[in-house]
Amino acid sequence: MNPQKKFHLVFSLVMGAMMIFVMTFVITLVNVGYTETFVRTWMKAFAIAYVVGVPVIFFMAPVARKLTGSLLGMPQ
Repeated sequence: MNPQKKFHLVFSLVMGAMMIFVMTFVITLVNVGYTETFVRTWMKAFAIAYVVGVPVIFFMAPVARKLTGSLLGMPQ
């Protein structure tokens, strides 16, 4: 695997973990509140969201990068 593809894969895994960790925490807290089952509910939401979110980040990041470049008038 070339370094750029490896970077993109690792970036997707790390960015996915960080973003999904925060977002599932907030949404679970808003929907459930801080109850006895909060951590278990949050971790379940995190696991599901991570499995869905990382592939989305992996495939959509290049699209977002191109769209951002177009919006800012930057050469591709």
